Amino acid sequence: MISTPYIAGKAIDIPPSALTDVLNPANQLPFAKIFMAQEQHMHAAIDAADAAKASWAATPPSERERILHRAADGLELAKQEIVDLLIEEGGATFGKAMFEVPFAANMVHSIAGEARRIQGEVFSSDGPGLFSMAIRRPLGVVAGISPFNFPVILSLKKVAFALAAGNTFVLKPSEETSLLGLKLAEVFERAGVPAGVFNVVPGDGPTMARVIFDDPRVKLVTFTGSTAVGRIIATECAKRGKRVVLEMGGKSPVIVLKDADIQYAVNTACFGIFIHQGQICMAGSRIIVEAPVYDDFLNKFVAKARTMKVGDPRDPHTVIGPLIRTSQCPMIDGKVKAAVAAGARLLTGGKYEGNFYHPTVLADVTPEMAVFRDELFGPVAAVSKAKDADHALALANTSAYGLSSAVMTNDLQLAMRFALELESGMVHVNGPTIHDEATVPFGGVKDSGSGREGGRWSIDEMTEVKWVTIQMGQHPYPF
Repeated sequence: MISTPYIAGKAIDIPPSALTDVLNPANQLPFAKIFMAQEQHMHAAIDAADAAKASWAATPPSERERILHRAADGLELAKQEIVDLLIEEGGATFGKAMFEVPFAANMVHSIAGEARRIQGEVFSSDGPGLFSMAIRRPLGVVAGISPFNFPVILSLKKVAFALAAGNTFVLKPSEETSLLGLKLAEVFERAGVPAGVFNVVPGDGPTMARVIFDDPRVKLVTFTGSTAVGRIIATECAKRGKRVVLEMGGKSPVIVLKDADIQYAVNTACFGIFIHQGQICMAGSRIIVEAPVYDDFLNKFVAKARTMKVGDPRDPHTVIGPLIRTSQCPMIDGKVKAAVAAGARLLTGGKYEGNFYHPTVLADVTPEMAVFRDELFGPVAAVSKAKDADHALALANTSAYGLSSAVMTNDLQLAMRFALELESGMVHVNGPTIHDEATVPFGGVKDSGSGREGGRWSIDEMTEVKWVTIQMGQHPYPF
């Protein structure tokens, strides 16, 4: 297994004494070792990507497509190894890990086809004999900073689109899941990705980011992570005229209207907040329920939350595994206690052991409480009562975030109204806030980000538009 930076087609040589332990978040015991890179390694990775960019851009789309298909197949072949790493390094439950790998493989298969679908446009021109067109060209070197929570999917969404578009790539994986980033390098190497086209550099975030920001050869930075970090990246890139795509935090609402199927709404809301311990930017952490069905929803929701098994992430029946770092549980617990002190009702949970926070339901949550406003990244559902549909919409939009949202209703008129008026980059009617596909424009508004990932939207972000004219015959000049 690769445990050092992967640059120019190989893992760099590091003395064993320079390696540090990687801890399992479930038990805080070391299970592997890794080398966290220094500035010179990021410089070397950008050098390698820059050296490879011309030949990769000239590689026929069909060949780029074939390589990406082989990489997708390689993910399936390495499924068990990646699942083990997702559990050991990322704290994923067995079910979440078993979902992530095939989803990522299918996603890369889909993205491979984008290599053939990079399209320009032909314009009608007033110039006599003038042929006018727009074409798309690769940017060159793209850098990606990926998060810990879905390290395979969210890294590959950046890498595969960049490579399909003819760019080379430097990945800075999350410090918490760097081994998984290096595992992806191994898979892509076996698929035949040329040296320098895909480089992986684990390391301290601010240190690695500073090199990425300052190197003019990096034309785009694509980031998934917290809003606080995303703002720093946006600012630093703006100073240098560098492109960014930002998918940041969320406090996504699940709106349950009075005509909804209540048990289905409960099942949908439970999935949306408790999968991967709520450590998902799209997590449906604010549940807004119309008054006539509020008590019925709460009773059923709490009953289901109490069935969620907490414990060993390798047990297929476990729903709630460990949070990624030891600081999370005390932080979450403090905000839960503050909500109760401010008048919220704690109906279940509100406790933790080690890195395991129990599924928690808070009722009567108001917009003044931190659990309503702040992204907790934990298994805490904040439930609020809405007087009617208008009030529910107002509560949903009372947020600095705008990533995903869900509306539970069988009223077509209300469904369309919420779809249009919710301040959210994504709206799911009668489905969970957590959903993604390779072909859709994934992204948020307000403090949840800018730009979109997926399908032609990623290709647009990762290419430069160039206007080209061809004069047939000779253009007449006035002098």
